[in-house]
Amino acid sequence: MSAPTSLLLQLRGSSLSLGGRQVLAPLDLELRRGERLALLGSNGAGKTSLLRLLHGLLPTPGRVLHQLPELGRPPRQAMVFQQPFFLSLSVRSNLRLALVLARLPWPQHEALLEAALRRVGLLDQATQLATSLSGGQKQRLALARAWALKPELLFMDEPTAHLDPGARREVERLIASFAEEGMSWVMSTHNLGQAKRLASRVLYLEAGQVLADAPVQAFFQQPQGRAVDQFLKGELL
Repeated sequence: MSAPTSLLLQLRGSSLSLGGRQVLAPLDLELRRGERLALLGSNGAGKTSLLRLLHGLLPTPGRVLHQLPELGRPPRQAMVFQQPFFLSLSVRSNLRLALVLARLPWPQHEALLEAALRRVGLLDQATQLATSLSGGQKQRLALARAWALKPELLFMDEPTAHLDPGARREVERLIASFAEEGMSWVMSTHNLGQAKRLASRVLYLEAGQVLADAPVQAFFQQPQGRAVDQFLKGELL
């Protein structure tokens, strides 16, 4: 896998307040092509808010989406939520709706639908109601919906939460393979082993503040400050 190069997205002194409460303290953050950034922190630390802010779902000053020199446009983005929403339609129809909303040319749909469902192992479930899928299958369909849009930058909010070990391994395999194809991503997770296995970089949040931002190996092997070290030892309340 190539080293991070082109700057994709940048935050400059960005902060977030909701309901009169500061959710994220002002922060600077850069995301480069090829990076796989894991967001760690306890519940309420601000991980989901940061993901939504990065994806542009929450307004903030200082968010800059950069042009990709090799493509001449900003990076395409997609987001996979912890509990993805599907209509009471077939798996194929839910996926087609994403293509329609993304305004992809209709003649491309059939090839994209088949490729995306095959990519995540759901081709045999194409006519099944999406709402009847298992938790792991729903996350794979959410990943297929994102993959079909060919994003350069993917955001994922705890995509393996509440999944059994087999389903979690399958979702992790897909996430790893997306990175091998050149997709950069940012993912929140409570699973330290998952961050070690998949990420190239780790950012740790506590009460809306960034307390650590380091390459994955350095984050887990070198001291990162008392609060981070307590979290890694399972001692942080």
